[in-house]
Amino acid sequence: MDNMISNLLASYGWWLLALVLIAAELLAPGYFLLWIGLAAGVMGLVMLVFPGLPFLAQAIVFAGLSIGVCWVYWKFIRPAAELRDDQPLLNRKGDRMIGRHVTVVEAIVNGRGKVKVGDSVWLVEGADCPVGTLVEIIGVQGTTLQIARSPGS
Repeated sequence: MDNMISNLLASYGWWLLALVLIAAELLAPGYFLLWIGLAAGVMGLVMLVFPGLPFLAQAIVFAGLSIGVCWVYWKFIRPAAELRDDQPLLNRKGDRMIGRHVTVVEAIVNGRGKVKVGDSVWLVEGADCPVGTLVEIIGVQGTTLQIARSPGS
């Protein structure tokens, strides 16, 4: 009975380590401690199956499991997560505007002027145009839009 309790406590120790590592992931996110915590949780299961495993063997198995789950993450899970991005231009507002037709609100003189995009005014570079000219956004350079005259304007 005492042997069974000590074996269960060894498993609980690994599960406690798993919880601590996963909780630490919440404080310092980076997906690294999560996987090591997963390895510690699996090590708790290993201790249920092989209750008399010496500490050195536990450490070696834990190190192998940690390397293995981190490798699985880097090789399979991380690339799959990167492909899931359904809005790649979400934080690149300028790039999302390429192809839009907008109206010049401050004449483009010497290659610089302003256009109205939605409810904001943007600095533009392009061919000289008077106020009211319809132009197309063809590129972005920092916070300055690159424009060209729209066909037919």
